[in-house]
Amino acid sequence: MRSCALHQPPYILFLRNRLTLSTRMAQLLDGASKLGWVLLRAVVRFVFMFFNNCVAIPSYCLYLLLLQPLRIWDSYTFWHIEGVMFKWLLGMVSSWGWVAGYTVTEWGDDVRPISEEAAMVIVNHQSTGDVCTLMMCLQDKGTVVRKMMWLMDHVFKYTNFGLVSLIHGDFFIRQGKAHRDKQLVYLKDHLDKYYHSRDRKWIVLFPEGGFLRKRRETSQSFAKKHSLPHLTHVTLPRLGATHVILKTLSAQQENGSLGCETRTTNQTANKHKGLQWVIDVTIAYPKARPMDIQTWIFGYRPPTVTHVHYRMYPIKDVPVEAEALTDWLYQRFVEKEELLTYFYDKGSFPPLEGQKEAASRQMTLDPVWLCSIQFFAFASGYMWYSVLQYLYCCLF
Repeated sequence: MRSCALHQPPYILFLRNRLTLSTRMAQLLDGASKLGWVLLRAVVRFVFMFFNNCVAIPSYCLYLLLLQPLRIWDSYTFWHIEGVMFKWLLGMVSSWGWVAGYTVTEWGDDVRPISEEAAMVIVNHQSTGDVCTLMMCLQDKGTVVRKMMWLMDHVFKYTNFGLVSLIHGDFFIRQGKAHRDKQLVYLKDHLDKYYHSRDRKWIVLFPEGGFLRKRRETSQSFAKKHSLPHLTHVTLPRLGATHVILKTLSAQQENGSLGCETRTTNQTANKHKGLQWVIDVTIAYPKARPMDIQTWIFGYRPPTVTHVHYRMYPIKDVPVEAEALTDWLYQRFVEKEELLTYFYDKGSFPPLEGQKEAASRQMTLDPVWLCSIQFFAFASGYMWYSVLQYLYCCLF
């Protein structure tokens, strides 16, 4: 048989070679076609998002500039309108991922019933995509998005969304030992000035103080030196901002825990409820591959489901003294480590206490609403362009 194979007629070998070559060419053309489609889609998405930003962000700023007299006359209504437009802007960012098939599945406690109550939200931080994920999954949580305050790295101030966050009243924190003490003082002043006066409810922060890939080695070295837990999927959190937020926005009781109400002196001199909850949010990506902002913009990754786990803690159960709070916060991130280890092994989060199996919820966005806010953005952009062009012609 081997001898027959070696002495086959030349035309048989020729046909076999042609067939092999044709197969490889077909595979190559198919791969090139897919790559061409991915590149074309990425270019189209980028162009759309560029114009989306060009019409939406200036329109947001110009509307608020036009409403400045209302800010003086009725500050509450002004910030209500600003919050609605802020939610629309975050909805546009959510739509970029939604159209590409990037969705969110939620696990753990249902946080929707406390959407109107003040809460501090602590989140693990793996990449720039974490912010986009939160923008999406909080859209269906009542008024949370329009009344929330973000704590984010100061570099975000210089992005396309930086001006919007600055107007909204988010806080940009500068990392590093050289800036730490001053930044905490600035944070307290910021909370005193803006949190109650603008009717904020949820305040979102990333206590790890940086991305997982950048901080993991340093965190593990610190843990080894101080006999703390060795963490792989999260890093040890930093206390500073969390401590300042709890002390500033919550009432301290005699036992050192946090009460449910506090009286804060502000511009309106009204009585405000303090923080009611701490919400522990754990974000998990399939195969531990975080999504970044580039993925949201260009959409080159196949449709992906990001998983978000919630746990709620009443504020009265949270210690306020620095040492006790440090232990409490470390314990939360040890639990995050366990949750993520379980998720990467099983593909789901473990069930809550008292449940036999974990229940998940598919987070959904209304496509009609998404189309409506996009139409409003482009219509507003055209309107403001026409107005400014008319004024320019009148003046010059």
